[in-house]
Amino acid sequence: MAKRITICAGIDTGKHRLDVALAGSPERTQVENTPEGHAVLLEWLQHHKVRRVGIEASGGYEQAVVAELRRKRLVVVVFQPAQVRAYAEFLRQRAKNDKIDAALIAACTAAVKKIHPAPDPRLQPFAEHLTMIDQITQDIARLKNRLESCRSERFHKLWREQIALLAKHKRAELKALVVAIRKHRDLAVRLDLIESVAGSGLPTAVAVLVRMPEIGQITREQAAALAGLAPYDDDSGDRTGVRHIEGGRERLRRALYNAALPASFRWNPQLKALYQRLIAAGKGHKPALIACARKLLVIINAVVARGTSWSADPPATARASAT
Repeated sequence: MAKRITICAGIDTGKHRLDVALAGSPERTQVENTPEGHAVLLEWLQHHKVRRVGIEASGGYEQAVVAELRRKRLVVVVFQPAQVRAYAEFLRQRAKNDKIDAALIAACTAAVKKIHPAPDPRLQPFAEHLTMIDQITQDIARLKNRLESCRSERFHKLWREQIALLAKHKRAELKALVVAIRKHRDLAVRLDLIESVAGSGLPTAVAVLVRMPEIGQITREQAAALAGLAPYDDDSGDRTGVRHIEGGRERLRRALYNAALPASFRWNPQLKALYQRLIAAGKGHKPALIACARKLLVIINAVVARGTSWSADPPATARASAT
């Protein structure tokens, strides 16, 4: 029996237009990045019997077409810009325009060997809501920095009022987000499991639930890598470099790192022991906290996989799975 060939297409996303190319073919098209344009795109893809579509993340401009393609049951691979750039460097391709980029993404799509399941579509609006809350947090931090260097009492008063107002908005938005999540029973159960881990407060639990839909279904190594908390070797020949973290989901990593500090000093006995052991072994404060953030995620992953709330003294089998 002849092997069925998967026809792949690549889409270069613009705010107003989508450039589309077929892998290994001169076929090209361009459509508007609107619902009407998406309908035309689907007809074109169906005409060419395309089964897999690659698209580069582009500041959210790709989200509507990705949702529509997945709704029509096409396999969609969303690439980060760094992945596409790396593939272009591998091919030694220096020329760049929208049509060339679409063809490059198509070739990149055809080269993908492992296709990950599409994320839960329910989480997309939650992710946008959580990003807005993160941005409020960043605004508060910027205003607090202004306070430190401000000498005017009037300006001090203004910044303090703005900080209080933003903090109020942040609490209200987090509450609204949690209410929306809890309307889905399975997500509510998962959120409670994550929050049961000491040191994983409600904001951290929401971040893990929304930013890592795979939680509880992947290995500890995969979880650490996805969060950008996996230590990578930097060795060559006789040289042994310092292990370092790289890549991953930045907002999730920041949430876990921020949770690791109080958890490692007050809330979680496992993280407290880990932090003290690493410091005693000569590790610095920041590397020790990164290790604690990774451990916190590994524990959360094990708790969700097990389906039972965290315990400060888990059974031996659970301890083995979380280490």
